[in-house]
Amino acid sequence: MNLLLLGVSHHTAPVDLRERVDFSKRGIVTALRELARCPSPAESVVLTTCNRSEIYVACDDTERARDDLAGFMSRFHDIPESELAPHLYARTEGAVAQHLFRVAAGLDSLVVGEPQIFGQVKDAYATAAGERRTGTLLNKLFPWSFAVGKQVRADTGLGEGAVSVSFAAISLARKIFGNLKGLSVLVIGAGEMAELTAVHLRSQQVRRITVTSRTLARASELAGKVDGVAVDWSAIDEALLQVDVVVTATGAPAPILTRASIEPVMHARRNRPLFIIDVGLPRDVAPESGDLEQVFLYNIDDLRTIVSENLARRQEQTSRAEAMVSDATEEFLVWLRSRGAIPTVVALRRRFEAVRRAELERLEPKLNRFPPEARARVEEITRVLVQKLLLTPTERLKSARDAATAAQYADAVTRLFDLEENRSGASSLAGGMEEDREPAATSKTPVAS
Repeated sequence: MNLLLLGVSHHTAPVDLRERVDFSKRGIVTALRELARCPSPAESVVLTTCNRSEIYVACDDTERARDDLAGFMSRFHDIPESELAPHLYARTEGAVAQHLFRVAAGLDSLVVGEPQIFGQVKDAYATAAGERRTGTLLNKLFPWSFAVGKQVRADTGLGEGAVSVSFAAISLARKIFGNLKGLSVLVIGAGEMAELTAVHLRSQQVRRITVTSRTLARASELAGKVDGVAVDWSAIDEALLQVDVVVTATGAPAPILTRASIEPVMHARRNRPLFIIDVGLPRDVAPESGDLEQVFLYNIDDLRTIVSENLARRQEQTSRAEAMVSDATEEFLVWLRSRGAIPTVVALRRRFEAVRRAELERLEPKLNRFPPEARARVEEITRVLVQKLLLTPTERLKSARDAATAAQYADAVTRLFDLEENRSGASSLAGGMEEDREPAATSKTPVAS
């Protein structure tokens, strides 16, 4: 069984395409159930965030599975495969682990270190596990990524400061206005992203925060947290007349602000500048709205400048985090390669056990003269002796640092001990040995709890 990842992200696709491949529109559970009908993936996890849509699978044939997943994504999102294909990226085996570890650690985010992605990765795995779409490989890979993500945040400064898209949006506003103190802000939406943005705005001592949501109760709850004022959804146009800055983060399936709706507002404002930051995905504001005079519209992709500056400030922490991910990936690869040695290890143990039992049977007439406790002691001593003799070759087989060395070791052991016959039946026993090697409990990569 092999690991494969197929996806799109802010690295490979523009925001308009990322909106169209958002699995949450139709539901992750729906995607997992339809994906289960594909013949290739034996295990699967679907991860979708505001900046990525990815499918992680365990499969026998990565080439076939890659074609199946590309076709699935095309059908599921109703996007021609020829249009989607140029934006897809694929990873296999160790590269899948490295990518997921970087994602969980916040290293692959639009804003490096943002904390939300860690919870989103955990939720994606929990959903897939709840649908019984995970097995040996993904049940090892994802908890391992949680351990890496926790360790990176604990041991580096990557999780401090401007670590979210919402903070980057506020940073952009500060670049334009210089000082946000005294400005009036409208926050459209009352979810996690809207709340984070409102909290950041409050820390900038803006004059007034107005919050609106389709559910007035939720808007009122958020407004209460930031000493703001909640208004009804129907009062958006009136609120737009009064504010300097608008931040939208609703997750609505279609734009809630369009050129047609903003244009009369701008006339009523007598073209007083309106600064709009759209951090929603799908976008909350139709892009052509930015063509209006004195309307300054920015979306997630426009935050790349803030991201670059953020990267420069955090270069030292990022380097440390990348080194931790690299070490964790190597540890995972050791475990992954060890799985290939399992049939040989099982066959070797069976051979030694057969020899031990044959010798005990040969000595049975003499052993019968011993009392029961003495015979039990002989049984115990011979079993421990076999275990100790097998300890080093077993560890060498399972810890080979590359596939070629592992294959050479396995072939040598098979020839030396004539294991071919035993190897043929060893695969059925291999599953019971999957827990033989866990993530190394070091200061760099803790064991996932």
